Amino acid sequence: MNRVDTYKHKGLRQQMVDKLRANGISDEAVLHAMNEVPRHFFLDSALDSMAYEDRALKIGCEQTISHPSTVAMQSQLLSVKPGMKVLEIGTGSGYQTAILCRLGCKVFTIERQKGLFDNTSKLLKELGYRVQGFLGDGYQGLSGSYDRIIVTCGAPEIPEALMRQLKVGGIMVIPLGDGEQEMLRITKNGDDRDQWQIEKFGTYSFVPMLNGKQMRN
Repeated sequence: MNRVDTYKHKGLRQQMVDKLRANGISDEAVLHAMNEVPRHFFLDSALDSMAYEDRALKIGCEQTISHPSTVAMQSQLLSVKPGMKVLEIGTGSGYQTAILCRLGCKVFTIERQKGLFDNTSKLLKELGYRVQGFLGDGYQGLSGSYDRIIVTCGAPEIPEALMRQLKVGGIMVIPLGDGEQEMLRITKNGDDRDQWQIEKFGTYSFVPMLNGKQMRN
């Protein structure tokens, strides 16, 4: 892992943020967080030169770190406020987790791949992020009640367990569909499905959301 944040990295990160702003990301708190979190820390050093390009990159276990534009969009759609409890499904590299921490959230995050879980948990701790991380099945969520839920993998359907764990008045951001997914923002105005407000925000491509936890490294 490359843990040195040089002037070059900072300059490339500022250019990334400027492009995000030009392309419609308007939440200044999100843009500030994106500028504060070194994306290259969450990648193998061999990928250092590509860290601030708007592209997904491999992180092992057949998983990827999302495009910066996708991380920014999902973060903006969440509309978080400092102190909110946020459940993240799919810790992955930990980059989105770190952005949520920078936004002042109390982050609870689930990863099903043991190899990623072990490596990312260690990295987040070393970087000083206070996160409640769990190895488990994202479909089942995590016992508790959350202000926001973010899903960072493509779900074939809206998981009922997650909607039960979302507070009334809360927001879930989830890419829905097989193959390509449509980014949804679901506002839970009541417990009944007909009380959910569902908004659509374009097509994305995520790795699939799978049942169960994967214990291989």
